[in-house]
Amino acid sequence: MLFMESATVKKWVVFFAGILGAVLLADALSTILISATGLEGSAKLFAGFILYALLFFGILYAVQKIFHFEFFSFWKE
Repeated sequence: MLFMESATVKKWVVFFAGILGAVLLADALSTILISATGLEGSAKLFAGFILYALLFFGILYAVQKIFHFEFFSFWKE
């Protein structure tokens, strides 16, 4: 019984660590890339949002493929 509970805890730890890592990495990369473009105002905001979203989901996809962990598999159960 204890093994099953530790497996569940491990799954949640990997889930939150993966999400947090993707958020931090996507934020850092999008900030660096957008600041290098020299955009200002609403164009900077829009481009930053789109780039952040693409990076975030791209990083999550890469983590899923590398570690064989599905972040959003609740509809498969």
